[in-house]
Amino acid sequence: MRRREVVACFLSVLIALNGAAQSGMDIPGAAENLIRENPVPLRRIALFSSGVAYFEHQGDVSGSVRIDLPVKIGAVNDVLKSLVINDPHSPSPSVTYPSEETLYRTLKSLRIDLSGSPDIAELLQGLTGTEIEVYTSSLIEGRILGIEYRPEPASGEEQSSRVPALEAWLSLVTPQGIRAVGLREINRFVFKDPGINADLNRALDLIRDSRVSDTRNLRVELPGSSRRNISISYVIPAPVWKVSYRLDLSQDKPFLQGWAIVDNSGDVDWEGVKLSLVTGRPVSFIQPLYPPYYVDRPVLPLAIAGTAKARSYDSGYSLNQASGGAAKVRSAPEAAEYAESFYSQEVPVPAPMAAAPNVVRGVMETARSSTAGDQFEFTLRHPVNLARQQSAMLPLVEGELRVEKVLVFSGANAVSRGIIHPAISAELTNTTGMRLPAGPITVFDGGTYAGDALLNFFPEGEKRLISYGDELSVNGSVSSSTSRRVSAVTVSRGIMTISRKLIYEKGYIFKNNAQEEKRLILEHPLTQNTTLAEPASFYERTDSLYRFVLTLDAGAERSFTVKEERPLEERITLAQLGLDSLVSYASNEEIPPAVRTSLRQGVELQQQIAEANNTIVALDAQRTRLIAEQDRIRRNLEAAGNQSTQGQEYLRRMALMDAEIDTLNTSITGAEKNLRDAKNNFDVFLGSLNL
Repeated sequence: MRRREVVACFLSVLIALNGAAQSGMDIPGAAENLIRENPVPLRRIALFSSGVAYFEHQGDVSGSVRIDLPVKIGAVNDVLKSLVINDPHSPSPSVTYPSEETLYRTLKSLRIDLSGSPDIAELLQGLTGTEIEVYTSSLIEGRILGIEYRPEPASGEEQSSRVPALEAWLSLVTPQGIRAVGLREINRFVFKDPGINADLNRALDLIRDSRVSDTRNLRVELPGSSRRNISISYVIPAPVWKVSYRLDLSQDKPFLQGWAIVDNSGDVDWEGVKLSLVTGRPVSFIQPLYPPYYVDRPVLPLAIAGTAKARSYDSGYSLNQASGGAAKVRSAPEAAEYAESFYSQEVPVPAPMAAAPNVVRGVMETARSSTAGDQFEFTLRHPVNLARQQSAMLPLVEGELRVEKVLVFSGANAVSRGIIHPAISAELTNTTGMRLPAGPITVFDGGTYAGDALLNFFPEGEKRLISYGDELSVNGSVSSSTSRRVSAVTVSRGIMTISRKLIYEKGYIFKNNAQEEKRLILEHPLTQNTTLAEPASFYERTDSLYRFVLTLDAGAERSFTVKEERPLEERITLAQLGLDSLVSYASNEEIPPAVRTSLRQGVELQQQIAEANNTIVALDAQRTRLIAEQDRIRRNLEAAGNQSTQGQEYLRRMALMDAEIDTLNTSITGAEKNLRDAKNNFDVFLGSLNL
């Protein structure tokens, strides 16, 4: 079908529907069913540093109301998880919304199916059996039988030069018989069934609404009859609110001013909204509540016949007997109304701030601060107006801080990065009475810009260091060394325990080239599993470093040493030591004299063992030599014969060797006894040691 014919047919459908609406046909979306304008406008917002926002709508309503809440699709899960409706006179509030599969499933479920974006021919083909009025040059009434496609007639050269196009024809069952009508001949058509017209209108509404693909409407229905004040609140994802500070050090009392940066990234204007900014780290997560969720279930056979299984049951006991009485169920106390934390008393607006190079104090109304559970909340004193997709800077905090200017030298950076100048810094004490969120600080000093710094989360009453430049008039250098020393030696039951200390030493040298005294905080990186040996105390300690405070005289040089110790322990079984190892320990000057004296006694006993063993080895070697010589003479004797002169000489020599071997055997036996005695003496000695 040609494009113009499709357009013409759709226009005819819309004209027919418009006529039906004017004639009073009940079509969803007619004026009497339109939802009224939202009677509960947005009144309060709390932005959290965890990336969510609390929205509260509030207003007066009368009777039954229906309220549409447009929600971005990415926030639907959070709204379903957190939505709270406070309506004191509505007994059965409800919330309906299109599910994630609503469009496709709903279009498929209607009697007129637009789910596949059908053309007119496909649309009519799907409505076989439906009664319809077709307007061509005359009115034709009938029921749809189907759609068939016929080749378009061609003439002249077209008959042989191209493939004939197909034209859609509508087949109708009429009282006069079956009629075929070409769709190009139809001016308009009307379905006689009001239900099909209603479904068509509903399908078009669904398709229209789906064009805003990232928004879903949650419809809140509140039945009632009286006039009342209601509120609807929920939590949705939101940009994290930010903060930036200005710190003026040039005044008599250092002054801090903070501004909050907020973003309205939604599609709703903030008009007269009470805005709160909350800092903290609550648990926050997304639960997939919006998409339909189906659980796989097992398929069981039909229980038509068969026998029951034998069962046995354990004996039970009374809950009262087991617990000593009936358990009491207690209801949780009602939570305080969250809205109270949003209100604050308004303060008269002061005079405008005069232009000055410094940060002028007391010229703006900052947020009221308060605790909100384990978090801290800033509530702006005046309602906020902020258009959608816009951002704003709003006054958050201002007040005096206790500040002391210092230099900060990082020992870790000096070694790894070669930085030799300390940082120009300030030690802040939070005396504002507020928990200050993390953010950048622009520092002013002497009536001009001095540098930028970063501030981590800053609880009230705590101290923080910030750095905003390098002090070029002060130089620093670092040297490192590692050594070991014996701290204690004990001997018990043949086990010698040597306790050592591994010493890490860093030497710092600072040269102050300025003409005034400088106060410097040295940050020394902490070596894990060590204790501080020198100096005896420190100014502050963190999980990763020590801080020491030094005074640098004008034009002078100062050195500073930090020593850390790590204990080491070595356990030695003396009986397993060789003579050389034992001699080494007995002569080690690090070992206490009493232990060395005892070890020298052990050396003497080890020497006796060595001497006895050497004697046995020497005697055994002589015996082995004589036995080998006897074997050689015995072979010669066999060759010479016993009766020969040479044979008689061999017999005499063998007899002498036998006598020598017997003497050696006796000596070896004595030497083995001496070795056993020496080893026993050494074992007894080791067992008696207790030093």
